[in-house]
Amino acid sequence: MKILLFLPELFLLLGALVLFNLSVAGADGRKARLTALLFAAVAAVAALACLGQQGTIFFEALRMDFFSQLVKLILALGLVAVLVIGRELKDIADGVRPEYYLFMLCSVVGLMMLVSSAELLTLFMALELSSYCLYLMVPMRDDRKGLRIQMEAAVKYVIFGVVASGIMLFGMSYLFALSGTTHLPEMVPVLAGMLDNPAVLVGIVMVMAGFFYKLAIFPFHFWVPDVYQGASNETTTFIASLPKIAAAAMLIKISTLAAPGAGTGTLVTLLTMLAVISMFYGNLSALVQTDIKRMLGFSGIAHAGFILVGVLTLDVMGYAAALYYATGYVVMSLACFLVICNVSRAGENVKIEDLSGLYRRAPLLALVLAVGLFALAGIPPFVGFMGKFFLLTSALQQGHLALVILAAINTAIAIYYYLSVVRVVYTAEPESRPAIGLNLPTRTLGVALVLIIIALGVLPGMALDTAAMAVRSLG
Repeated sequence: MKILLFLPELFLLLGALVLFNLSVAGADGRKARLTALLFAAVAAVAALACLGQQGTIFFEALRMDFFSQLVKLILALGLVAVLVIGRELKDIADGVRPEYYLFMLCSVVGLMMLVSSAELLTLFMALELSSYCLYLMVPMRDDRKGLRIQMEAAVKYVIFGVVASGIMLFGMSYLFALSGTTHLPEMVPVLAGMLDNPAVLVGIVMVMAGFFYKLAIFPFHFWVPDVYQGASNETTTFIASLPKIAAAAMLIKISTLAAPGAGTGTLVTLLTMLAVISMFYGNLSALVQTDIKRMLGFSGIAHAGFILVGVLTLDVMGYAAALYYATGYVVMSLACFLVICNVSRAGENVKIEDLSGLYRRAPLLALVLAVGLFALAGIPPFVGFMGKFFLLTSALQQGHLALVILAAINTAIAIYYYLSVVRVVYTAEPESRPAIGLNLPTRTLGVALVLIIIALGVLPGMALDTAAMAVRSLG
């Protein structure tokens, strides 16, 4: 029965194996896409069926609990959505598409292993598996048009990623030296009584650095604008969504190392500073962007700061709010990138002015983008509003009044630039831009994303309770 614990990973690995054979056989991109989509859908069904499965495998290196199974389900569903959004792969050469999908599935396997990791070296290997697949996907953008920005983006992505991984590995050596074990369940009770030791806090923060990088929290954010702009629209869709939920989940998991006992004041102060700087830096930088992907990249830094607000509470409800918000952020990002991928006619980057009069050219896309941006801005009744409400309430209950005020200021800043895009979409004239036709899968996914954004915002209770139950399963 233990096979049920990692059934989604097995299906994705099987899919990767099939894609490898398709690559060797020189199959076309359409066959590779259908194969990837089939195995992703099966993995999503398997993740749903295995939601209640718990246990350990591989000598307790991987621990499957409700928390990891829930995040794996979100990852599998997100993968299906990413594959539907990027079904045309307009800017990826047909000859390398089997490899492209192979790396994508392997990256998700790495993310699934990451959220199930109960041992430091397994955690590191899972993170690297996911990261190196992404490093390879970024430069696969077609350069037949003379574009070289994907190469620059890939180099920056690798360099900053290696630095972050090195810092995390160094932090792991601290925790191992202090606890005498690399297994997290054994490490927690040992470190709980040593939180007043600066070396413990330094080790925890350095381990968190690897996830700060994935989540793009200041000062590990430098790769974001260039990678978002340099990678193809489909690759950016993936980078902006799935790794974020996995990174948020692991930040929650690692922060539980510091939750028990006293002596966490320094850690909370540090996380508070990072959250505030991330929010202000991301939002103020997003104000002046003209490229929609760069704007979403900078705003993603600000949203990472909001997720950190829930983490720094070191409280179950704060963690649950962070997981709820991260899930909502994935859905909101997918909605925005669905529009970007369809507005882009040949895979080029989309400027904000390119969205002029979108409500006439493609009314459904305009609606999806408006709902996604309203939600990201934190306007009710969408999931972004409820997510921020839960995060700020949790922070306020822990006495972080100044942080709540600064977060509210940032929400006001974000409303300005998000609504500026909506104004362009609904009030500007389309000029000579052509209408945009949508196929059935795209229309279906667009409607589904809108409904999810509204449903999570109007009826947040079940989602928040589920997130809280998942967090409690970590104990």
